[in-house]
Amino acid sequence: MAETTTNTTNTEKVKKNFSFKAVGGGLLNAKWLTGNMNFFLFLSLLAVLYIANGHMADKTIRNINKTQKELKDLQFEYKTVKSEVMFKSEEAQVLKAAEPLGLKISSEVPQRLQLKKTVEDKKND
Repeated sequence: MAETTTNTTNTEKVKKNFSFKAVGGGLLNAKWLTGNMNFFLFLSLLAVLYIANGHMADKTIRNINKTQKELKDLQFEYKTVKSEVMFKSEEAQVLKAAEPLGLKISSEVPQRLQLKKTVEDKKND
């Protein structure tokens, strides 16, 4: 039993002697922290900039995807309108649209009009 009491007292002594100075040679003392405060602030600034850059990249990707979707929608709309215009510009469709207005295709051959030149016009040329 004597050995167990000496073991417990030794562990208690080790616990009492354990401190932060023993870990890493005293890295966590106040003098060292205040001496390196500028470096810690610089690291914090870099971390904030890194996070902000990630957010900006995500926002840019979302905007690109949104623009691509709008472009596809506009392309589909363009193709639809173009096909409608081509269909409505066919001769049969134009005739159907002009029929309520009383317009019809003439069965007569068009006549060509010619202007006769007078003597005065020949002098001016």
